[in-house]
Amino acid sequence: MKYIVTLNNKKYEVEVERGQASIVSTSEVDAKATPAPAATAKSQPVAQAGGGKDVLKAPMPGTVLDIKVNEGAEVKEGDVIFILEAMKMENEITATSSGVVTQIVVTKGQLVDTNETLAVIG
Repeated sequence: MKYIVTLNNKKYEVEVERGQASIVSTSEVDAKATPAPAATAKSQPVAQAGGGKDVLKAPMPGTVLDIKVNEGAEVKEGDVIFILEAMKMENEITATSSGVVTQIVVTKGQLVDTNETLAVIG
């Protein structure tokens, strides 16, 4: 059986083979309902590291899926700096202040803990 599934405004064709799984439970779904947008993870606000620098910390444990900027890049408060995967959800980690990214502490694919330093913005 083939199904078309819409997720984050993208359509995917999903094929399910008969006899490979059993239905555990079902529920009615209003076809006109619009899913709420995924929440953007707020990076932890922290005190400035000497010299007017902000330290961007992980708001939750997870895996760094993507680093959207390079050291030396100018960013504005709210710009996406990292994509962090936690509990199979992709979370945007945003800049807590405007400035220049002076240091990126983590690497793509790295596991991080809550409050672990990700980057420094000066």
